[in-house]
Amino acid sequence: MFNLRVYGILVNDKKEILVSDELIRGGNYTKFCGGGMEVGEGTRDCLKREFMEEMNLKIDVGDHIYTTDFYQPSAFRPGEQLIAIYYFVHALEAITARINTKPFNFDKEELEKAGENGEAECFRFIAWEEFSAESVTLPVDKLVATIIKSKMI
Repeated sequence: MFNLRVYGILVNDKKEILVSDELIRGGNYTKFCGGGMEVGEGTRDCLKREFMEEMNLKIDVGDHIYTTDFYQPSAFRPGEQLIAIYYFVHALEAITARINTKPFNFDKEELEKAGENGEAECFRFIAWEEFSAESVTLPVDKLVATIIKSKMI
């Protein structure tokens, strides 16, 4: 069984990288924005839907960065193999979602939702100078962070 995920790398005009800080099953994870592809959906449409659902943000999907090319078990779905696809994305409008300056700074509403399903999410930008593979949690995200740093020197 495969778990197909699509993620967008948004770099703002200050050359900061957007990340999502998430509480998942009691653990804190910093990852790129995006999520699971649904049946009948293409990768780019998936990414547009995910940004709209998570941030109420219209995006344009740009260049492909990377697709997983090694075996990676899913971190959250035992027995499934993760296939992750990454693209650069560009905001088509001003970001109106709350952007934090501190990691895992969930608002009260997010924490109340976490009580119901054990998950919460908030967003922040990481300055280019501070961004690295260590800025994100999951193995494929770490690889993509390294690729981004090498492409955008």
